[in-house]
Amino acid sequence: MRNEEDPSPSIARRFRGFLPVVVDVETAGFDPQRHALLEIAAVIIRMDAEGRIEPSAPLACHVLPFLGAEMDHRALAFNKIDPQHPFRDAISERDALERILVPIRQAVKATGCNRAILVGHNAAFDLGFIKAAVERTGFKRNPFHSFSVFDTVSLAGLVFGQTVLAKAAQAAGLDWEHSQAHGAVYDAEQTARLFCHIVNRWQALDPERVWKIGRR
Repeated sequence: MRNEEDPSPSIARRFRGFLPVVVDVETAGFDPQRHALLEIAAVIIRMDAEGRIEPSAPLACHVLPFLGAEMDHRALAFNKIDPQHPFRDAISERDALERILVPIRQAVKATGCNRAILVGHNAAFDLGFIKAAVERTGFKRNPFHSFSVFDTVSLAGLVFGQTVLAKAAQAAGLDWEHSQAHGAVYDAEQTARLFCHIVNRWQALDPERVWKIGRR
C-alpha cells in the first residue's frame, strides 16, 4: 500500500484498503444453500491518475448447477436462463470461482489493497451466493470481505431517490437496454457504471476532503 504521505491517487487509500469489485449473479431462486448459481459476472474497479474510478472489463462465466440444486421455475422465467441449454458453455462452481476470484485476488495484491469488497445492487444477495459456492467447493482464500458490502440500492436511493437498477441508471444518465437486463454481465457492467458515477460525483464536490478522509 502507498505511504500515507503520498499525495497521488490510490484506490487502496480511497476505500480504506478495500478494492471495490462489482458482482452480479443469476440464480435459480433466492436461497443460496438450495438454489443453483447459474451465472457470475465481476467488474474490478480501477482508478485513473486523477483519482476518478472506472470499470475494468468484466470477468464472467455460466455455471453448472451443483449436485442436488433446486430450480425455482419462477426465477428461471424471470431471468430467461435455460440451465440445460446445450450452448451455455457452463462450467462447474469450482472452476467458475477459479475463473472469477483468482483475478480479483491478483488485483487486490497489485493495487496494495487488503481485501476486495463486493459492490452490488442488493449486494447481500450476490455475496450470499458467492459465499455458499465457496463453502460447497472448499475454495481457499476468498478475496471478499465476509460481510461488508457497498450496496448501490442505498447509494442510488440517497443520490437519485431511485432503488431499482434500471431507474437509477437512467437517472444517472446511463443508457439502459431492457432486453439485456437480468443477464449477469449486463447488470454487473451497469451497476459498475452507476457506482463509479456516484463516487466520482461525490468526489467532485470536495476532492480534498475525500483524500483527507482516505488518509485516516
